[in-house]
Order: sequence, then C-alpha cells, then structure tokens
Amino acid sequence: MNRFQFVADLQRRYGVKRLCSILGVSRSSSYYWRRTAADRAARQVADARLAARIRAVHQESDGTYGAPRITAELREENGVAV
Repeated sequence: MNRFQFVADLQRRYGVKRLCSILGVSRSSSYYWRRTAADRAARQVADARLAARIRAVHQESDGTYGAPRITAELREENGVAV
C-alpha cells in the first residue's frame, strides 16, 4: 500500500491534513493522486495488453526475437509505438 492509498482509506476518520502531515506528503499530491486514479488504471490495462502482445510475438518467433525485432514487429503489425 502506498502513502496516498493510506490517506484515502483513513481520510474520513482522521482527515487529509493530519494524515498528510504525519506521512510527510503534501495535500496537493494526495489530491492529485486521487484525481488521476482512472488514468493510472487505464495505463495498467494498456501495459498489460502490450505485455501480452510482446510475449505472443516472442513465442511466435520461437524465442529468437529480441527487443529490436519485437519492436519492429509491433510497429509493422499495428503501428504500435513502443
């Protein structure tokens, strides 16, 4: 659990200001973390899809393709910028 999640979980009980002060984080950072939660979740989903595609390309090459060839393959197939 990160500090910001800790603040979010306990904010009703202790208040954001007190928790941030104790943990040594700024309140604005805590609010920013909460505001960008959806963006982080979307990025994790996109990263998981890309990782699965990278594994598939690597397996299709019988494990012979390295990073440069996998990158080129992804770019040729879908125009994916990696």
